[in-house]
Amino acid sequence: MEKISRRGHAILGLGLCAMALAAAPSHSEPGDYPTRPIRLIVPFAPGGVTDTGARLVADRLGQRLGQQVIVDNKPGASGNIGTQMAARAEPDGYTLVVGFDGTLVINPHVYRTTGFDTLKDLAPVSKIGDAALIIVANPSLPVRNLKNVIDYSQAQANGLSYGSAGVGSTPHLAGELLRQRTGAKLVHIPYKGGGQAMADVVGGTLPLLYTAVAGAYPYIQRQQLTAIAVSSATRLASLPDVPTVAESGVAGFESVSWIGILAPAGTPSAVIARLQKEIHAVVQSSDIKERLIGLGITASGNTPEEFRKQIASDLDKYATIVKAANIRAE
Repeated sequence: MEKISRRGHAILGLGLCAMALAAAPSHSEPGDYPTRPIRLIVPFAPGGVTDTGARLVADRLGQRLGQQVIVDNKPGASGNIGTQMAARAEPDGYTLVVGFDGTLVINPHVYRTTGFDTLKDLAPVSKIGDAALIIVANPSLPVRNLKNVIDYSQAQANGLSYGSAGVGSTPHLAGELLRQRTGAKLVHIPYKGGGQAMADVVGGTLPLLYTAVAGAYPYIQRQQLTAIAVSSATRLASLPDVPTVAESGVAGFESVSWIGILAPAGTPSAVIARLQKEIHAVVQSSDIKERLIGLGITASGNTPEEFRKQIASDLDKYATIVKAANIRAE
């Protein structure tokens, strides 16, 4: 066979490279994004506040992007399973995840392993909003404000029980923070979800509950629960007569739950910027904003940098609380 010249080798090599590039799967440039439907993983079962809020935003976000945003529920391990799936997905902007503070900033401290590193494996896009927490009591309990609760708990030989949606949940940690800050004799009773806990405090078998405002609001309106205090920085428009924990004597106290959207680390910054712009427009639109309020969520739409800063700050805050209370989940 005739020998191929050095120039011929170069030409052949270029030809093979061109063929390889032509055969490789094509990815759209960030400026063309999106060119196909987007998968939004919700790491919880359908029906909860996180899932409902995510679907509300996903529908409108898809309209603005010109591509469907498909909600994919992947529940398990307090959100760890679905979040891990998102963290390992291709960082191309076509897989996103709904981040919940319990999963992203509490689970890393209470689980031996979560399968992801919140700050290293995920890229914050934007926070959807904050969900205020509230302390409520069965009306038969002789308490009407936070001082009553603290005094009454200290007078009980076995303390005063309070329920939450589970070990390591945001309300659980809020209760622990309150106990640490005030010396209240609060005893945590974990439930597998907030539904049964709510039924028990309304029924009188559980004296106190720390929970999201959205779930408690109807019962407060019907006077089936006594609202003690909200954990937000300011009073809520929906419950203007209910003081904050800070107003009730615990200076600087704030504990809210939040949900937001994140992408796998390495997702192009142009894609992140486009998503944040559209999410902000969605959650700040008047109708979506009102519907989020109905879920107990105050709309945000903050920047990736602001969201990352809050996540890092909350990771530090909850590490201290979890260590002091020696909280572990399996």
